[in-house]
Amino acid sequence: MNIHILSLFPEMFTGVFNSSILKKAQEKEEVAINVVNFRDFSGNKHHQVDDYPYGGGAGMVLKPEPIFNAVESLITDSEHKRRVILLCPQGERFTQQKAEELAKEEELIFICGHYEGYDERIREHLVTDEISIGDFVLTGGELAAMTVVDSVVRLLPNVLGKAESHEQDSFSTGLLEHPHYTRPVEYRGYKVPDVLLSGNHAAIEKWRKEQSLKRTVERRPDLLETAELTEADKEIIRVLKK
Repeated sequence: MNIHILSLFPEMFTGVFNSSILKKAQEKEEVAINVVNFRDFSGNKHHQVDDYPYGGGAGMVLKPEPIFNAVESLITDSEHKRRVILLCPQGERFTQQKAEELAKEEELIFICGHYEGYDERIREHLVTDEISIGDFVLTGGELAAMTVVDSVVRLLPNVLGKAESHEQDSFSTGLLEHPHYTRPVEYRGYKVPDVLLSGNHAAIEKWRKEQSLKRTVERRPDLLETAELTEADKEIIRVLKK
């Protein structure tokens, strides 16, 4: 996968993209990440990328020219449809399902905004997706881009050690993930559940599913509306709700 990120502050990405799983994914050549300063494409001697909004109002608006120019500089094969993603609070709420969808693409272009907003022509004629990571406003799109890139790259083949590492993640199954325990068996009087020490794999899987359902009912009951549930799952939920 090739990932391009348009930002006015490319230095923000250095630590995140050169650490942990993202660093290893690049070393394995599963992904190539290119951060572009779109100020370099402003086309004027002052490198201006924003201007006052028509009609008045607070703040400055990102001009269309630098962003159009920067995106077009990355597109050498006009027949290949690329996903051009705008990070903004008005976008579609980002989910694990969206991450899985984007992980199937060969190339992604992210646009990180700043100031009051984008010239609307960027939305209408350049981008294919608008993504929000939550119902709050950030100073710019950089942190949102890091979040989306991290969640997508970890889904690529050979990035994590085992496919199961992400297949059982919270939200991948439509439910929150079950609790995890490791050594020691007892710590400060707190013990690992006996079922996990039993060696009975069927009983362990049953316990994990029940705990996953319990955690979802307690913390994110809204997820149950779209989760794929068996009749046994539904019966467990009915008991939990009582």
